[in-house]
Formats: sequence, structure tokens, C-alpha cells
Amino acid sequence: MTAVRVQCAQGTPCWVSLMARDLGTAETFYGALLGWEFESGPVRLGRYVRATLNGAPVAGLGVAPADLGFPVEWTTYFAADSTDGTAQRIRECGGTVAVGPLQADESGRLVIASDVSGAVFGVWEGQEHQGWQTVGVPGAPAWTELVTSDGDAAAAFYGSVFGPAVERSGDDAVLRVEGRAVAGIRGAAALRGGPPRWRIYFAVADADRAARRAVELGGRLLVEPQESMHGRVARLSDPEGGRFSVVQR
Repeated sequence: MTAVRVQCAQGTPCWVSLMARDLGTAETFYGALLGWEFESGPVRLGRYVRATLNGAPVAGLGVAPADLGFPVEWTTYFAADSTDGTAQRIRECGGTVAVGPLQADESGRLVIASDVSGAVFGVWEGQEHQGWQTVGVPGAPAWTELVTSDGDAAAAFYGSVFGPAVERSGDDAVLRVEGRAVAGIRGAAALRGGPPRWRIYFAVADADRAARRAVELGGRLLVEPQESMHGRVARLSDPEGGRFSVVQR
């Protein structure tokens, strides 16, 4: 695949961040699986590093406060022109703002919130750090989608909060910014009994090989590699239970 340099407009997914229990464990696992290197990130919220791929930032890894009982989970962040204005719209549309708006050193401002179904997501107003800088190549983010119990409510919520066009197809939807598909929404059939959440897909050269490698590194295979509308995908978790998918296009 050819690398795509990214300019994140309002309403576009622009970053993913993992809150781990042990940062060293996460760095070892994802570094070996996806070819990441790491550099220091903002310290306002605790220990945090940025994962880079050939020098380009692609994701963040931080440490979850042990006393708050946060699960190990990837969070998708959406670009916003104003975190303050977006936080207000989230509340007006029935969502919940849990953190922020908060300044993350000189990098930017963030909000962590949940939508009308309880799925957690972030909002990022970039300053020195605008978000991921490459997508679609092995080791980089490739796609993000919401799995939710109510696709209609989710489509209305994200369309109202961020302003993207929403293209419906049955119980599913695609969010479009400036005509480009930027994220997906999948209805109740995709949940398979789990909680509503945003899924992140990382591109790999070979989904079957990546699935085997993840298990060798201490992760788990949640769903066997299979063909999908996005390409050949496998659903995995890291050694601490953080869930993610890999996709071979």
C-alpha cells in the first residue's frame, strides 16, 4: 500500500490511544507486532508515549490510573476545531463528558466522552500535535468503526456533534467528511453480546501471520482471520486484554 499523509478535518478520526496497566508490556507487544518505535508524549495525564512508524506518529500509549479501575482499551479520537464547543454539543445530544476539556501540555486539548449508548470516544483539538500522520500502510491505523446496539441513534448523535454526512445502509452507516468515508457504524448484529465500543483496525501485510505473531507475543486470538468488506481481518487482544483488529487489504 502507499502511505497516506493525513490532514484531520473536523469530525475525522485523528488518533487512537491505549490506556495500559503496564506501559513496558504494551510497548514490547505492539512494537514487535506492528513495527512501532516510541517517543515521549505529554506528561499532564501521567506517563505517555507516542508510537511512530518510520518516524510518523500513529498512536499513543499511556498508563491507566490503577485506583480508578479503567479497563485496558483503545480509544478513538475525533478532530475538532474547538473542544469546548464540541463538549457542549455532546451534552446537548445526550452524551456524557467524562474528562475535559483539558490541556495536554503544548500538544493540544482533549475531551473524553461517551455517546448515547455508552461507547467511549475522545475529541482532540490539535495544536503542536495534530494527530496521526500516516494511515493505510502495515503498522498504521487503517479504519475505525463503532459497534452499537442502536445504529440510528449513533448516526444521529455523531452527525449532530461533529457534522459529518451520514450514509445509511440498513442498520449500518458510514460517516463522511468532505465526501471521504472516515469511519463506520455497525448495528446490533455486530455486537455479539459485547458492549458498544469503537473498534480500531491496524493495517498488516498478512492477517494470518499477524494473528499468529500476536499469540506468540502473549496476546489472544478473539476471532479467526476471515474475509470482510475491508479485506482479510482478525480480531485480537493484547496481553492485558486491550482489543483491536488487524486488516490485510
